[in-house]
Amino acid sequence: MTSPSRPDAHPKDMRTWIAQLEAAGELIRIDKPVDPLTQMGSLLYQSREKALLFEKLPHGWRSLGQAPANVRHAAIAFGAREETLIPHVAEKLGTRIPPVMVASGPVKDVKLGKGEFDLTQLPVHVAGLRDGGPVIGSGLVVTKDPDTGKRNVSFHRLQVKGPNKSGILLYPRHSWKNYLKYQARNEPMPVAIFIGHYPLYYAAAATTAAYGDDEFEIAGGFLGEAVRLVKCETVDLEVPADAEIVLEGHIPPHYREAEGPFSEFQDYYVTGTGKNPIVEYQYMTRRHDAIFKSLQNGSEMEGCVFHKVPMGATIYRRLRDVGGGPNLHNVMVLPGIFGVVVQMTQRYYGDAKNLLLAALSSEYHHPKIAIAVDADVDIFNHTELMWALTTRVNPEKDVVIIPGTHNHAMDASLPELGAPGTPLWQRSGSKMLIDATIPPPADAEARAGFERIRPHNPQLKLADFAADASQPIVRALAPLFFGSKLLR
Repeated sequence: MTSPSRPDAHPKDMRTWIAQLEAAGELIRIDKPVDPLTQMGSLLYQSREKALLFEKLPHGWRSLGQAPANVRHAAIAFGAREETLIPHVAEKLGTRIPPVMVASGPVKDVKLGKGEFDLTQLPVHVAGLRDGGPVIGSGLVVTKDPDTGKRNVSFHRLQVKGPNKSGILLYPRHSWKNYLKYQARNEPMPVAIFIGHYPLYYAAAATTAAYGDDEFEIAGGFLGEAVRLVKCETVDLEVPADAEIVLEGHIPPHYREAEGPFSEFQDYYVTGTGKNPIVEYQYMTRRHDAIFKSLQNGSEMEGCVFHKVPMGATIYRRLRDVGGGPNLHNVMVLPGIFGVVVQMTQRYYGDAKNLLLAALSSEYHHPKIAIAVDADVDIFNHTELMWALTTRVNPEKDVVIIPGTHNHAMDASLPELGAPGTPLWQRSGSKMLIDATIPPPADAEARAGFERIRPHNPQLKLADFAADASQPIVRALAPLFFGSKLLR
């Protein structure tokens, strides 16, 4: 592992990630021509198991997408297993490594001023039928608080509107807070957007930390090495020296344009659509052979993976101390991102509800539904989660609805107040907790009624008994099935 004190050593970048995926058999190379506007979205949307490297795109570009395609890929990037990923990342959240400044880096290979680059020539794809146009989903936006100089790095969708202009959806959190400060001064907000890097940079940008915390320090903690930063050419901001592409620009104050619809993380189009700010770009730097990073949104797509992992880890860290230290096993964020599962063993009756209340009031706006299950439920198998809900829940005592809560502004199922691009924009609704745990070990008699079925000799393997002619069928069976963890 690279030492944080060695900024000159070769760091992890997107090239490192491509090599890791290929070595693990997790990368599919696409060597046929693909049109980003009409074909790429379909190919990305159907590849939720493997990463895709597009090698023949217009204007000579290559692009990496669906990397990570799933939580299994995220575990590879973090050096963990799927089952241990969230506790592992929760531990890493406690480590911050400050970035280091370097004089230059690969992202400075090519420098292009206004009129020398054209956003419409990038291989930016159209994700869904109703999208308002091609949208850069993989651009991580760097801004600063004009009062303190504190840096923020975050995801924002960037709808391409011309050679040097895009829309931007500023969700009402830290970048939006910075923008409002510039707008109050009637000044444009400087932005730098980097595209393409090692996935832990994206995981860091998706981590909801305190306002003023530097996501580059979080990325350093995830990586185990200091992030190498270089100064931008035209704005007073810093960006990773080993990124693929950097765009430099400004967001004008008070100005709005129609933006959206867009294929968002919940698998819907309309949320966030409206009169939103724009970004005007004046400079691009990139590697001489830059690889574009594509990011397809939709439920359980790459964009969701980047948010699910740090969200689960942050909630896990919060829950570890509830009630003096619960018997907490794991946390998983559900499809759509608005639900979370807490895997635990109750110490006493009511223990699960206490943890679920904490999960619903975490650093994140997303959690609307929180479910608690025991260690014998495989939280990575949605069939087992549904089984726990249907066999371990007494609705009149195990389901609690909390009305009048502030919820995520992109949750289309809830009433919308205000509109995107305005300070009032929010969703107001309710939250629900579901206790699908069984009685605690202290009540052994009641707990015994929920002992799961296990066969004799669970170590037996079907492949050892099937006829030779049936072996291809056996090999094709899905490794994940109901109760599979009980047969280990």
